[in-house]
Amino acid sequence: MSNHILPPDILENAKAWPIQEAKALKKRLDKTAKKDGLVTFETGYGPSGPPHIGTFGEVARTSFVRHAFSALYPDYETRILSVSDDMDGMRKLPPVPGADALEPYLQQPLSRVPDPAGEAESFAGANNAKLQAFLDRFGFDYEFISASDAYNSGRKDGALIRMLEVYDEVMDIILPTLGEERRATYSPILPISPDSGRVLYVPLLERDAASGTIVYEDEDGTRREQKVTRGQAKLQWKADWAGHWYAFDTDYEMSGEDLTESVRLSRRIIQAMGKEPPVGFNYQLFLDEEGKKISKTKGNGLTIEEWLRYASPASLQLFNFSAPKKAKKLYFDIIPKTADEYWSHVEKFADQEDAKRADNPAFFIHQGDVPSVTPPVSFSLLLNIVDASGTSDPEVLRGFVAKYRPDASEEEMAALEPMLGYAVNYFQDFVLPKKSFRAPTDEERAALEFLVQRFSEVGEDEAEDVYQTIVFDAGKAQGFENMRGWFKALYEVVFGQSEGPRMGPFVKIYGPRETAELIGRALKREA
Repeated sequence: MSNHILPPDILENAKAWPIQEAKALKKRLDKTAKKDGLVTFETGYGPSGPPHIGTFGEVARTSFVRHAFSALYPDYETRILSVSDDMDGMRKLPPVPGADALEPYLQQPLSRVPDPAGEAESFAGANNAKLQAFLDRFGFDYEFISASDAYNSGRKDGALIRMLEVYDEVMDIILPTLGEERRATYSPILPISPDSGRVLYVPLLERDAASGTIVYEDEDGTRREQKVTRGQAKLQWKADWAGHWYAFDTDYEMSGEDLTESVRLSRRIIQAMGKEPPVGFNYQLFLDEEGKKISKTKGNGLTIEEWLRYASPASLQLFNFSAPKKAKKLYFDIIPKTADEYWSHVEKFADQEDAKRADNPAFFIHQGDVPSVTPPVSFSLLLNIVDASGTSDPEVLRGFVAKYRPDASEEEMAALEPMLGYAVNYFQDFVLPKKSFRAPTDEERAALEFLVQRFSEVGEDEAEDVYQTIVFDAGKAQGFENMRGWFKALYEVVFGQSEGPRMGPFVKIYGPRETAELIGRALKREA
């Protein structure tokens, strides 16, 4: 890799969305007269379950904006906070082994609920550890914050006291959004019972901002007076989001489009608390293959582990970089295309002028340290070689690639190595089970027999275009007016799928005689 530092005047004119977000953040800093110092980017995580692809997307996209901001405005110091809301009460039993034993801990802070696996000090602690290992795996630069630690250490005391001071204003913001029954019991400050340890959703009977105390009725009817500080109370959802912003001096946080209304209310709350809300935008959520929203409970999504079985972490970052305000389908079929698009961006970067580089996703994915070499073949072509050769032996596959690109450098072949495993995994899991061969029509058979003859005769050292032309000639010789229809027939009869490789490069890498034998076997199979 080589570090590419693009000058701010070039970046200023870039159209890439992280640049636009960085410029919007700078306007906020100018408005608040923050000319230098620390700029805080925040991401949130709910530890009621393990981190998922949405968690990855939020941190990745925030990292893109942070990189853009640092490149545009190098005088500022920046940080990303990854905040785990582990002070939230456990509302329902998690879908994990041994969950029944957790029933006595319902509504207690997740950081006080035991880990049913017995591997961590708490259920939240186990998921927090997964989050940090997850973020570290991708090399994200972040500072982890446990909300429970922030409450218990007093880091959020100022936000709680301030919430008491503007209590009526906050109630005026929230109450109109609630139903009549909920309005009767709502409070932005939730006491934690010293007896049961549960987070209580009860109204406050009295409050005193000067002393930082509240009075409420506990679950057993006891009237209690206690401090809101040092973990004895927490803020409720939308108020808690604003409380994070207040306590951590947050300048930027993005969120999913499903939280648009919550963002609006949280912004009003922090303004009532006397601070400028952070900048951020609402990204669209991922959809499954049928266009339905992905749900963790339904399991209709694609996990991080599944993506990484078939393609690189950088390709997953590209998927998150592209069109964040557009609802995109996230399913297995998009992986090869995204993997090839990633390497295409890397390849283009090397020859682009700075103005173009400033809009290249690779610049943001690698924060300027863009790879200087690319694999000698595309992922899609490699998939087709795995298919045609019927082998998952990396040595054999390397041999095909070396034959196709005898001038490939050691570095290029090294870049190929992870792709070999990805291609084999993807082929075995998704391509092979879906194969459906069909018999050729008489017209198609004649064209395929033409190919067998021509590929048996032509030399192995011809250019890709020569092989591609032979395929075109076979279709034309049999009167195919629509070349797309001819290629579709070729793929369905020979490869068992409706789409396939560009035949010129395929024949070049697989070999013309080997291709003739492949077609010949297909004709015998369907005879």
